[in-house]
Amino acid sequence: MKKQVLFLGIRGIPAKHGGFETFAERLALYLVNRGWEVKVYCQATGKKVVENNWNGIKLIHIPAPNDGALSSIAFDFKSALHALKQEGVVMTFGYNTAIFSILHWLKKRITIMNMDGLEWTRQKWSLLAKVWLYINEHFGAWLNQYLIADHPEIKKHLSRYIDPKKITVIAYGTEPVPTADPDFLKAYNLVPNQYGLVIARPEPENSILEIVSGFSSRKRGYKLVVLGKYFPETNPYHKQVIDAASEEVIFAGAIYDKEIVNSLRFYSRLYLHGHTVGGTNPSLVEALAAGSPVLAHNNRFNRWVAGPGAQYFNNANDCAIVLDKLLPNTEKLARMKRASIDRYEAEFSENMDLKAYEDLFIESAGLERSRNIIPSPKYKVRKRVMSISGGDR
Repeated sequence: MKKQVLFLGIRGIPAKHGGFETFAERLALYLVNRGWEVKVYCQATGKKVVENNWNGIKLIHIPAPNDGALSSIAFDFKSALHALKQEGVVMTFGYNTAIFSILHWLKKRITIMNMDGLEWTRQKWSLLAKVWLYINEHFGAWLNQYLIADHPEIKKHLSRYIDPKKITVIAYGTEPVPTADPDFLKAYNLVPNQYGLVIARPEPENSILEIVSGFSSRKRGYKLVVLGKYFPETNPYHKQVIDAASEEVIFAGAIYDKEIVNSLRFYSRLYLHGHTVGGTNPSLVEALAAGSPVLAHNNRFNRWVAGPGAQYFNNANDCAIVLDKLLPNTEKLARMKRASIDRYEAEFSENMDLKAYEDLFIESAGLERSRNIIPSPKYKVRKRVMSISGGDR
């Protein structure tokens, strides 16, 4: 088999949606640089399948006119059908429509699935949706020859009903952020190290309401910048979050420009992370890579990722209490910053995740490593020391 891989299960690249898309973009660019032929299925409008090339990656645009759940299911089904006619390893991100893996299973295709988090436990889903996701998690585990768990706890969960030997743990990584341009902050009227940062989809399981309520319980003397798309007119939860916010909270919208987001992380006084539904969250890893001190929701997933050097909260009141003690404590924040960098360097640096994916693709396809390929890029992590109270490094 040639070095070919197909990406299914995402909205498409360039990334403009979430963590899976961001990671798929990183992985696709890495693999192309390593001599792989990569095809990525992208959800699009229109009536015909359109193919084009982006940075050496073949993008296959499958028409799905709407943006709802049923349209996404239709897109996944059409993509799976189209992929049957293509050569290569089938890499699917997420098990939301894993039932369609039966198409590749019947043809004895090589398939790999990233099993994501415990999607069926998300509060936003109806009972019917939770049942659908629960069933698809099991279909994904049964029908794919290789499974990827992005967190040790996800492997433990899957191992309750599937052979753990078919599960490979690969946590997300990212490139280091040793420096950033502070000029990007001016558009948001921000001063380096004088604001907290939240980057997450505004869903209940991401604890946005708890974070905003806890922060807004008193005047802080700092800003809280919240990234994400909010529609208070149509979404009751979004309205709750906005109504709970004080004047010190800034809703900056969804920002996909990597340089701007890196700058926001790099100069944040504190990164607040409320995710509760399983797995290694790429945004949390990216915060560690930028050296952001981390205050995260207290659960087994976040504790493994952020490590003992971070701080944790359980609810809105607890978040407020921790912020009372933490925000003015420059020395503590400096130690947390150092701990974030150390945790990143130990577990998530040097493209360890991308290398592990390529190794799995090679193993699954029965390929041998070529000596005549472009070496993988290496990122030397510069030791970073930054004053929490100042803006320069």
